[in-house]
Amino acid sequence: MEITWLGHSAIKLKGSKTIYIDPFLTGNPSASLSSADIDEADIVIVTHHHADHLGDAFAICKKTNAVLVAMHEIAVEAEAEGITTEGMNIGGTVESNDVITHMVTAHHSAEKGNPAGVVIEMDGKTLYHAGDTGLTYDMKLIGEFFNPDLSFLPIGDRYTMGIASAAKAVEFIQTKKVIPIHYGTFPIVNSNPEEFKQKVGTRAEVIILKPGETYNL
Repeated sequence: MEITWLGHSAIKLKGSKTIYIDPFLTGNPSASLSSADIDEADIVIVTHHHADHLGDAFAICKKTNAVLVAMHEIAVEAEAEGITTEGMNIGGTVESNDVITHMVTAHHSAEKGNPAGVVIEMDGKTLYHAGDTGLTYDMKLIGEFFNPDLSFLPIGDRYTMGIASAAKAVEFIQTKKVIPIHYGTFPIVNSNPEEFKQKVGTRAEVIILKPGETYNL
């Protein structure tokens, strides 16, 4: 599976299916591509209704006929624009295009519905995208239930976990690998991923990507 960090919290997963998570590209100064560059997608997943996560999700779905997987309120909004959706809520699981998505707790805010994280199962791999969240003890349950191979954790502070909390999250989740996200986009979230890597230590492999770089899992 090819994992590409597109900048901020935006992720592209390329395996048997092509998935975009939180595709905030337009207006993202760190974005490695634009929505106009995207011609293929099977699923677009949105963790919560904030502009820097909802981003270009609707535009990508309309262009590629991808299925939108998101909180119920976001799905209703998308359906009104003719997009095929799988609406869900925290604790739920949906399967679309042979990809399983579980919606899990996130502690944050949202303009519609609730914020969430997602656990994705594809091609025998399990990945956890925490969305925007503070540190929560529920992460222990995510580790216990899902045993993720790789996790995407925000480290930018102020609006999400900072470095110390994100490092503690790694301990809670017991993830094997972690890619830091939600940093470096704007000065207000300009955390140092190398500091995060040092703080995590040997608890997990920390993979630091530049926007547009790909890691093969």
